[in-house]
Amino acid sequence: MPTFPPASLGSPDAVPASWTHRHLLDLERLTADEIRLLLDTAARFKEATHGCRRKLSVLGGRTICNLFFENSTRTKTSFSLAARRLGADVVDFSASGSSLSKGESFIDTAKNLEAMGIDAVVVRHTTPGTPHLLAQHLDVGIINAGDGPHEHPTQGLLDIFSIRERLGDLAGVTVGLVGDIAHSRTARSNIHGLLKLGARVIVCGPPTLVSPRWRELGVEVSHDLDAIVPVCDVLNLLRIQFERQNTRPFPSVREYAHLYAMTAERMERARPGLLILAPGPINRGVEVSAEVADCPQSLILDQVTNGLAVRMAVLWLVCGPRGDASTTTTGDDGRGI
Repeated sequence: MPTFPPASLGSPDAVPASWTHRHLLDLERLTADEIRLLLDTAARFKEATHGCRRKLSVLGGRTICNLFFENSTRTKTSFSLAARRLGADVVDFSASGSSLSKGESFIDTAKNLEAMGIDAVVVRHTTPGTPHLLAQHLDVGIINAGDGPHEHPTQGLLDIFSIRERLGDLAGVTVGLVGDIAHSRTARSNIHGLLKLGARVIVCGPPTLVSPRWRELGVEVSHDLDAIVPVCDVLNLLRIQFERQNTRPFPSVREYAHLYAMTAERMERARPGLLILAPGPINRGVEVSAEVADCPQSLILDQVTNGLAVRMAVLWLVCGPRGDASTTTTGDDGRGI
């Protein structure tokens, strides 16, 4: 089974000088080499923590604040565990019952948290661009945990990590993103990361959720799952995000499942070894059947474990010690990357 480097190197001692960013706001503006550095660092932490189960003390004395304005199970828990696996303290902010309900502005709330001595903010918000706004106003690291339908960079990274761990180099690998592409921040992050690493990407779903304009990003567009299954090495099955839609994009969930759910029958027509991913939460019987979700080619639970490794890598690169403080810069727009 192909693996990617490095092996048996332990955890990093200092943030590499080649990582020059204070924040992780998206994958769109990262280079291919920077994405590889993130993935390789995640691999080192996964190995050093024995599969993300043991603790290190490399971020001892650091404090990470989870600032979540949307519901989350996997992402919030994953960031909290990743921080604790590296020895950091974690503060969980709850918007309900906070000073925001008393009229305090979002930025003022964030600045008060910063004044308490935190080192990084992990933020999820319904409004696209919220992490970028925080990066303009705070002097701590900002990590985007999902901003509306814009991007979810650590989800994109963990998806790519899971594929790369199984298949090695992504150059020439064909990945199908199936489902609600229009409203999916996961799809956007996957597209930016996968294309930069040389993968072929096909987006697939109903015409109401997959516009031909996606081709402008360099991906292929299909509305026929049965047509792309035989040519894909990986399928990433995205849920329908009804909470972001004003109108029903198809006649019924039953019809959607008939046309776009990955089933055992479709697996029989797939390439041998087709990998199945799903960012979760998965809806069995809608985007994926129970048989496929639990089959040996499913990486759904591997993605959860790998999410810890990726988030450890991101927290380390944002908050870890640097050999030369002068290497830390912001992006051309002054907001950081």
